Amino acid sequence: MQAQLKDKNDIKIFILYLMRHVGRPLDFVSINDIVVQDGYVGYFDFVECFAELLEAVRKAALRRLEAGEEADKALTVRTWLRSPTPVMSVRDYDFCADGEVIGSAVHCWVLVNAEARHMIDLRQIPALWELPVHAPERKTRLRRLTLPETMTAAGTVRVTDAEIDDNGHMNNVAYVRRAQEAAPGLFRGLEVVYDRECFRGALLTLEHAADADAQEVLMCIQTGKTLQDETRMRMETEELYVKSEAEMLSLFADCPQAVHQAGEIAARCQVTFEFGKLHLPRFPIETGETALEMLTRLCREGLKARYSDQANDPRSEPSTRLAYELDMISRMGYVDYFLIVWDFIDYAKRNGIMVGPGRGSGAGSIVAYTLGITMLDPLKYNLLFERFLNPERMSMPDLDIDFCYERRQEVIDYVARKYGADHVSQIITFGTMKAKAVVRDVGRVLGMSYASVDQVAKAIPFALDMTLTKALEISPQLKQLAESDPQVRRLLDMSLTLEGMPRHASTHAAGVLITAKPVTEYVPLQLNDDVITTQYPMGTLERLGLLKMDFLGLRTLTVIRDTLNMMHAQGVDMKPEDIPLDDAEVYRMISAGDTDGVFQLESGGMRLFLQNMKPSCFEDIIAAISLYRPGPMESIPRYIAGKTDPSTVHYETPLLRPILEVTYGCMVYQEQVMQIVRDLAGYSLGRSDLMRRAMAKKKRDVMAKEREYFIDGMTDEAGNVVIDGAVRRGVPRAVAEKIFDEMSAFASYAFNKSHAAAYAMVAVQTAWLKRHYPVPFMAATLNSMMDNADKVAGYIQYCRQNGIPVLKPDVNKSVWRFSVDTDENGTPGIRFGLGGVKNVGHGAVELIEKERAHGAFASIFDFAERVSGEMLNKRTVESLIKAGAFDGLGLNRAQLLSVYERLMDDAAQKRRQNVAGQMSLFDMGLGAGAPSGIMYDVPPMEEHPRKALLSMEREMTGVYITGHPLDEAADLLRSGFTTVADVREMAEGEEHGADYDGAQVSMAGILTLCKGKITKKGAMMGILSLEDLTGQIEGLVFPKVYERYVPLLNVDSLVILDGKLSFREEEEPKLLVDAVRPLDGRNAAQRMAEPLKMASARTEPRRDVRPTRGHAPAEAPALTDAQLAKRAGRKLYVLAPSRAEMEGIKAECAAHPGDVPVYVKLKDEGIALLLNRTFWCDGEAETLSRLRGRYGEDGVVLRE
Repeated sequence: MQAQLKDKNDIKIFILYLMRHVGRPLDFVSINDIVVQDGYVGYFDFVECFAELLEAVRKAALRRLEAGEEADKALTVRTWLRSPTPVMSVRDYDFCADGEVIGSAVHCWVLVNAEARHMIDLRQIPALWELPVHAPERKTRLRRLTLPETMTAAGTVRVTDAEIDDNGHMNNVAYVRRAQEAAPGLFRGLEVVYDRECFRGALLTLEHAADADAQEVLMCIQTGKTLQDETRMRMETEELYVKSEAEMLSLFADCPQAVHQAGEIAARCQVTFEFGKLHLPRFPIETGETALEMLTRLCREGLKARYSDQANDPRSEPSTRLAYELDMISRMGYVDYFLIVWDFIDYAKRNGIMVGPGRGSGAGSIVAYTLGITMLDPLKYNLLFERFLNPERMSMPDLDIDFCYERRQEVIDYVARKYGADHVSQIITFGTMKAKAVVRDVGRVLGMSYASVDQVAKAIPFALDMTLTKALEISPQLKQLAESDPQVRRLLDMSLTLEGMPRHASTHAAGVLITAKPVTEYVPLQLNDDVITTQYPMGTLERLGLLKMDFLGLRTLTVIRDTLNMMHAQGVDMKPEDIPLDDAEVYRMISAGDTDGVFQLESGGMRLFLQNMKPSCFEDIIAAISLYRPGPMESIPRYIAGKTDPSTVHYETPLLRPILEVTYGCMVYQEQVMQIVRDLAGYSLGRSDLMRRAMAKKKRDVMAKEREYFIDGMTDEAGNVVIDGAVRRGVPRAVAEKIFDEMSAFASYAFNKSHAAAYAMVAVQTAWLKRHYPVPFMAATLNSMMDNADKVAGYIQYCRQNGIPVLKPDVNKSVWRFSVDTDENGTPGIRFGLGGVKNVGHGAVELIEKERAHGAFASIFDFAERVSGEMLNKRTVESLIKAGAFDGLGLNRAQLLSVYERLMDDAAQKRRQNVAGQMSLFDMGLGAGAPSGIMYDVPPMEEHPRKALLSMEREMTGVYITGHPLDEAADLLRSGFTTVADVREMAEGEEHGADYDGAQVSMAGILTLCKGKITKKGAMMGILSLEDLTGQIEGLVFPKVYERYVPLLNVDSLVILDGKLSFREEEEPKLLVDAVRPLDGRNAAQRMAEPLKMASARTEPRRDVRPTRGHAPAEAPALTDAQLAKRAGRKLYVLAPSRAEMEGIKAECAAHPGDVPVYVKLKDEGIALLLNRTFWCDGEAETLSRLRGRYGEDGVVLRE
């Protein structure tokens, strides 16, 4: 606002002063006619700086009205004054639409002596110092802007009379108007610094930052080049941008009419999109029914199947709920939607394609449940339909479906056939440049060193919604770098320009569009890597009212399918829905933390949480999945306390008991918020969902109103009660206020119970299969991870530790994948698949299996004669030999490797002769059917050492199969070193390992790679690969350390590496090695760092886990089984002849559970194994007696 004031010295001054009264609504029409109280009259020129913002809000409101939604009632500006200084003061503004902040501003104002043209000390105006000062919500730092190195001219203009204010100079706002005219549409934010005055008739030169530089950097990012590369792709001109009218008139000064006519033509070219109107395809019906009749019939059939005892009673809860949902679905126009989803799920099930039990809020619908779209009873688990579909919140329903990931495409193909290929398309998605990523990309293009860019990137805080602008406000380190280093300032300026722009386009992993008419009548298409996709992303398609479905591939469904198939081969027929959810043995296994391979429950932190939580029912698993996330973790101690001791559970009012009892008084689910406002205050469930969403989005204005409605209720204009309010329903006001505040704090991270329940079902199903059919389950799990050597190694190690034999590949028994087989003792185990052997393809395995059907291979000679050919060459046979696939055919690997090449050559020669019709005299004498193998007399040879055999296995399969070089050091490894699995879990955490970057650790294992590398300075450094029993990690040994420890760096050496962890975006974690020591008992006892584990939910989550270099986090990590065993007062030792006895020992100990660690020493392997804590026993006389009855008095020893 412009205003004139006079002080006692009659000094003429002006003040930029906007809306002293917080929260006054602005009307779009009368924005220039507002009168501010206290005698300052004028107009809001300052607000006009935000014309584009205001226009965007207006258009958004119109779109919402067209879509049938409630438009924003008002645009609100909130403003507050910061504490003034003698020279200037700062005022902040928030622009709000419907209570949500959509824009913000800050400006500095001063008092100026209009005659002397200098600033006035603000202390001369006492009234200004008496204005109330509100605590600022932001602390935006006003700084002097630095201009980019390159600017693009946008023309020149003269200052007009209309732009001169009462002070005789160009009005401040006029500069902004001129800038907007010079570069229309380029504003994403606005910072203004007024450097000097400009008077009537002055000539202004208008320039804007050149996008050409940004375009060149972007092209380098996309092509992998740097600006220093003279051969890079580049534009030859900087004129490729949409020019302003002033620039065009200047360029075409001789024909201005052409410019004006071009503008007129452009104005006539209008393409309008119809937002908010649904364009759903019709489901083809061949029965003569209407869509609603068919949907009703299918639901009634499902109701009888699922609620047989209540289906015929129209007053029963299932019947009334179904009638309510069908009516709602019909009124909202989604009948065909449900039929479409039912149809392709029915197709999948009829064709043996695994379908998940549901996901997202759709599991709260009884219509979805009776149609077989979901598998969870929404009534039994108190799941709400309104969380999914709500007449008071007009939005498309969203039924995302999980399928077996190997057969997902079959369902998509079916949909394309059903509705026509031109009616179905996959959906594009854009990978955009986020704050950290854009800094790294731009830094590389600018030629900055990795270390410099890494320092800047790491100064940007981790957060899902983090931007560079926000990072510059909240990160002191980033501010300091930007202000002290011009190179960093340039990096950030360019990154700010490119942040948020698309980096690449790809095909959405799950999204499929289905349209009523050909897709091209709604959206443009393009080709992405041979896949036809839309050019519009998913969000735009939804706004256009088009039907998009998510066909998701879930690996765990394939694991369940494969497990059930293997069980079927053993004579056990089950379907996923036959798996019980209330098996006590399963919950005991989960409570013990034995969750390897169990969906959603196998991370280290989750295991520790479950061990403390001790889940005993399905509801506990739903809660565990919901609680083990940032935010809800704060409720974990309270939940565990309530479950352990119900007397600690407190309800603010008895009305909360039926809602929160299932979660021991804790708010865990979004549905609980909806139920609270319904039951305590009388909201409809539809309105309660709207309030939940407002709370989650922190819409202050809306929440302030809802707080009033929740506590005191709401009446309409006629005085009729619309919402009772908690007080009217008997809840004390103080209690109601407390409950609302707790809900407000909780709502932003509350979890959808329907989604958690669906995933909990899959978790319990996998846990049940693991508990009762561990061998098929682990085989199926290994199959699902065949392309992940680290995971395969980890699961193989788990199997070996738990008495499940993992059998090497065998040409007479193996198939392509892992399978169930028995070892020489008849113990069920897992046979390694031939597909897991390097250089062995599908064709070779099919050839082996086809020939094997005619009889087992008697020897490698028989094998070579029967199956060698183009599909099975020397390289393939060598790989199979090294992997142990011929070990059962009479010769050892040393003999096989000495003879296979000559054997393959002779077999190939014989086939060529047979093709040509030739036969040698030798063949004629022996007969055509004589095996070629009789020509070979393989001399006896000593087998390779065990270590070499294991090394061959790993070389060919990526894992150790028949044993592990670290078996002899297993006890040492379990003595408290940080494991590779620990490090990987840190990298998968919310901060991607950033909290652990630089943490000092000690890791132990075997070196599988050691190589030297010459640095740019000519020194030697080392690159290592360290493998322990859980995986492998890369190690970097810098020159000084390398020079000192190079004698110890040999492949197959067992070592301890002391060093610091390094976590970098888009890279695997690494260990920066400081010291190397042989792995032995003395060195293991002298670890240089305590074991570092992922922060867990055992008690309260860690807030402050950022280790300084050389120091581990201050909080003591969770103890491993080995550490607990070491501290135990008593230990039980059992001497067993072989691993075949492990299951029997575990069963005996599990029958007498306790806290006594159990060690099993295997005679044949000469190693001792500590059993998982699940199988520790009570150490009582009965337990010892039963074990000694099997292993003798000396074979079972209890030491104290």
